[in-house]
Amino acid sequence: MLDAQPLAPNRLEMRAACDERHVLTSLLQRGDYVFEDRLNHASLLDGGLHSGARFQRFAHNDVGALEAKLRAADGARLIVVDGVFSMDGDAAPLAALAGLCTAQDAWLMVDDAHGFGVLGERGVGSTEAAGLDASAVPVLMATLGKALGTAGAFVAGSELLIEGLIQHSRNYIYTTALPPAVAAASLEALSLVQEEAWRRQHLADLIRRFRRGAEQLNLPLMVSGSAIQPLLVGDAARAVALSERLREQGFLISAIRPPTVPAGTSRLRITLSAAHSAEHVDRLLEQLAVCWPAS
Repeated sequence: MLDAQPLAPNRLEMRAACDERHVLTSLLQRGDYVFEDRLNHASLLDGGLHSGARFQRFAHNDVGALEAKLRAADGARLIVVDGVFSMDGDAAPLAALAGLCTAQDAWLMVDDAHGFGVLGERGVGSTEAAGLDASAVPVLMATLGKALGTAGAFVAGSELLIEGLIQHSRNYIYTTALPPAVAAASLEALSLVQEEAWRRQHLADLIRRFRRGAEQLNLPLMVSGSAIQPLLVGDAARAVALSERLREQGFLISAIRPPTVPAGTSRLRITLSAAHSAEHVDRLLEQLAVCWPAS
């Protein structure tokens, strides 16, 4: 596995085709171990499976279970997690994971697709919200296509790590850079993240407002403090019917069902943003109060 010691200042590389699979296949080799949370995004799981390393999953957010697996592994070890899990909306216990990696001399890689730009005091993401710096998370990646609203993705890490990826990642080598217009738009979006903290505060207010209203309606919201607010339905057909009824009322809310989530856990994936208003949230709650009992 590439040596990720921070021997030089951190660097960031961006590509339109920067993805988890090719990062993992570049970092890992046969004989290494890669441990992934069971609820990681499919792209992370696929990357681990195709890396050639010895691949193991651990129970969701179970640091104790991961520690037991790490102790039994003899070799280079990489732990890979989502910062915020895409279908559940909950956060990885990054501080505990970073501490475990330090104690066990393992690497930690975080894909912060759903945290970057919206979490942390400065919008840095899940790592900032957990109080971690670059030394605690040697490999950080995120997309530019969610909070930033552009396209592409990035990997951030030490100078040595980035140089290693540049030299060994086929996907990086054989693709082109972001179009200049997209790069410029991404830089402008980053400026807005840094300068307009009110957007994050507004989103946090909307999340609290929605969860408070859902609790008053006795709706079975899953545990989530992020912009992803899953409403557990259970039956796939009922989830689809609810999604369609809400669409008729002007709400685009996807019904998530197997195989994306386990059987019996189909859900409505409600996603809030700073572009929404308190009135939008209240209207959604009003419609859920009507649709939920009738479905």
